[in-house]
Amino acid sequence: MAAALEADGLGKQYGRKWALADCTLTVPAGRVTGLVGPNGAGKTTLLNLATGMLAPTTGSIRVLGGVPGSGPAQLRKVGFVAQDTPTYAALSIADHLHFGAAANPGWDAGIASARIRALRLDPAQKAAKLSGGQRAQLALTMAIAKQPELLILDEPVASLDPLARREFLQALAETVAEQELSVVLSSHLVADIERVCDYLIVLVASRVRIAGEVTELLASHHLLTGPRSEEDSLPGDWEIIQASHVGRQTSLLVRAAGPVKKPGWAVDKVSLEDLVLGYMSQAAGGTTAGLLTGAAR
Repeated sequence: MAAALEADGLGKQYGRKWALADCTLTVPAGRVTGLVGPNGAGKTTLLNLATGMLAPTTGSIRVLGGVPGSGPAQLRKVGFVAQDTPTYAALSIADHLHFGAAANPGWDAGIASARIRALRLDPAQKAAKLSGGQRAQLALTMAIAKQPELLILDEPVASLDPLARREFLQALAETVAEQELSVVLSSHLVADIERVCDYLIVLVASRVRIAGEVTELLASHHLLTGPRSEEDSLPGDWEIIQASHVGRQTSLLVRAAGPVKKPGWAVDKVSLEDLVLGYMSQAAGGTTAGLLTGAAR
């Protein structure tokens, strides 16, 4: 099976500013990949390049083995829900489903109708009368019924209340379990990534900071607490991602290939939040502005 997404030296420049720079990564197919980072990190730019709505300034990108937006066959492979979960205010839910069927050769009307019934939505209701969560679910229904191989979601729940966000993510998890589907979910909410994703990409200041399977990343990172005077004596093959100091005590986030043991130091497991914030602080000079770690905004 081809990788869901492959980028090599990918970059997008606007004037003198790089919205994405030197992006090289491979996103495996069959995974739910979380793309996390603060506002302005380049997440939307990367996803717009993946859908073919933008062309690279430098480097290359391939999605499911093909060039994004290169023709009808490639477009059929990808479902996309944009950041504002767009719907047509004047059209009813039924109108949206008719439009989806006319525009997509692989459209599954059964999937679309079943989701609308499960959501207890009235097909005659206009999109303008739907709540934010209902519009997001309608947009997700449109993307899923297209029967894509890859589903790209650009912060689709960022503006939703906690209950609507949970319902959206639950529906996404159920769809992934039922279909052979690759997903890339962009978010700056660590709790959402933790809930549904098994692969992680951290993007900060237009650059990829780390990427890999969530379980492997957590297993290779550790939190250490010990005397500040002994920080320089740590093994050379331990990569210090983040360091903080209180008096004579030091707390470190380290990455190591093997077991981590240090006499006189406490070693603790790393949470996904610890991991993400550590790399963001490393890249942003100790700040993590724009990232929300809790379930509520």
